Amino acid sequence: MSVPKFDGFSPQHSYFIGLDSDGCVFDTMEVKHKQCFFPAFVQHFEMDDAAVQAQETWEFVNLYSKTRGVNRFKAAVNTVDMLASRPELKGIPMPSVEGLRDWTRREPRLGEVALREECRRQPHPDLERALAWSEDVTEAIHRIVREIPPFPGVMDVLESAGSWADMMVVSQAPTEDLQREWVEHGIAHHVQCIAGQELGSKGELLSRATLNRYPSHHILMVGDSPGDLVAAQNANALFFPIVPGREEESWKRLNQEGLERFLNDRFAGRYQDLLLQEYDDALPEFAPWQVVLR
Repeated sequence: MSVPKFDGFSPQHSYFIGLDSDGCVFDTMEVKHKQCFFPAFVQHFEMDDAAVQAQETWEFVNLYSKTRGVNRFKAAVNTVDMLASRPELKGIPMPSVEGLRDWTRREPRLGEVALREECRRQPHPDLERALAWSEDVTEAIHRIVREIPPFPGVMDVLESAGSWADMMVVSQAPTEDLQREWVEHGIAHHVQCIAGQELGSKGELLSRATLNRYPSHHILMVGDSPGDLVAAQNANALFFPIVPGREEESWKRLNQEGLERFLNDRFAGRYQDLLLQEYDDALPEFAPWQVVLR
């Protein structure tokens, strides 16, 4: 099945729903980070001497904190920075990430394609290491992450909203991976298009899809990470959180009350504030070892 391209997106309804994919629609975050991202991180960033702390830090940055869902290249920088601040690792050399840090600050499309082009234009050991790591991660994902179905309740939402809202996948995963997953599970036909990291940040994608096309109270972003919330806020959109650890409950709540409130302009205000507070409470800002040290 062919999936419409982002540039060809054309509104069909007066409401819009953006959907994150990893950890939101699909229960893939844990397996991707624990079996694909982290093993390759230890290898390429040479963290064997601190593997236990590196795993704990990687999972906190990417799964169990307010940076959950951050772009993979920013995640590598954040993880090295946090490891360097751990007193028990004093004396253990940390890999250089300054070249990668600089690239993530100036490059708007943080994907493998853009990094590969940068390595060709301006070779840098930090960037070449990050590219090799990312390519190994992508290969591992293709090999390992298969046949993981959507969370219970996702289909109910897609079917309920499909008759009155345009829906689009807004993700920082590679577009090819997103299309494969959505087609593999037979749900791609529910969305107007699938947009991944090569096309811009989540905020850019959401804004480009909705600006001057829908009133702000007719735009809803559904996601599980703080980055999804920021994208919604930057696009002046509403936000429904899929709370990590309570995904099935969240999708049921969206179907049973969130969609009705969104459709009938009763989402903004007190209801939105309640959802945001519950979501904020679910993700810590500081790691357990930082709390102890403070």
